[in-house]
Amino acid sequence: MTSLLDIQDLRTYFETESGLVKAVDGVSYSVEAGETLAIVGESGCGKSVTALSVMRLVPTPPGRIVGGKVLFKGRNLLELSEAEMREVRGRDIGMIFQEPMTSLNPVLSIGKQLMEPLIKNQGMTKDAARNRAVDLLESVEIPDAGRRLAQYPHHFSGGMRQRVMIAMALSCDPSVLIADEPTTALDVTVQAQILELMKRLTDERGAALVIITHNLGVVARYADRVNVMYAGRVVERSTAHEVYAHPRHPYTLGLMASVPRLDLPVTERLEQIEGQPPNLGRLGAGCAFQPRCRFAMERCETERPPLENVVPLHEAACFAAAEVGRTSARGEVSQA
Repeated sequence: MTSLLDIQDLRTYFETESGLVKAVDGVSYSVEAGETLAIVGESGCGKSVTALSVMRLVPTPPGRIVGGKVLFKGRNLLELSEAEMREVRGRDIGMIFQEPMTSLNPVLSIGKQLMEPLIKNQGMTKDAARNRAVDLLESVEIPDAGRRLAQYPHHFSGGMRQRVMIAMALSCDPSVLIADEPTTALDVTVQAQILELMKRLTDERGAALVIITHNLGVVARYADRVNVMYAGRVVERSTAHEVYAHPRHPYTLGLMASVPRLDLPVTERLEQIEGQPPNLGRLGAGCAFQPRCRFAMERCETERPPLENVVPLHEAACFAAAEVGRTSARGEVSQA
């Protein structure tokens, strides 16, 4: 089966005063029609920059895409002109950004912002676009949609603004929807409503959903497959069930151990990954996770472990993947 979106060896670097920062350093993954793929990892690991690179929205300067391919239905988006790429954004690939208040224009009404892509990308008349905008707001469960078209972003709560962003992203029926930490600023109840809404709408449309998050609970409930990122690279990937049941990278093991669990006593100490994420401008030749890893061996300091199959359909970039698997099977996640 041909992937709907296929990212191959994508590299995005930033020129800074302190040197070259390799924010995305050889990332590859694919997503099929109708599936939900989760990209997880700490802040600064390259999740959002990967998504912005797919959309060709990396600010230049200081950022630039220096290599790789982004194939959408077999067409390399990195080779398109800016005019051609504008047609892809929204119509073929939609994106929900992390903070809706900074993504919505505060001086334009919600209706105008919803109608603009419909008129430009779909060629609709104003009346048709307005009717479609009402339908979109109703589809994301915003009441009294016709009246609220005339309102401005500050009239909406955080959850409602995120619903508007979902409506805008889905307005042109894209084949792929990228959601960049879409529930970060929302309370737990609203988070669940937004995620259920995104999943339902993409399922109804048969669209692929890429969720970028650091919330492992979101991954467990909604994702079909998972990519774990660290220091600009994918370090583990498999099905969501396999990654949760049998993590094979020490970083993934540490992420699992740091999540509060209801089956443990309330007095149980919450584990943490010791140390700090690496400086992406000063990465050495070895494994980027080595300074924080209890499984590290001598070769980890000088060799970068390749991302390869450790068991069928489960890849990890770790020389100690087998030992990590045995540790996770025994439940020994302390200080991972």
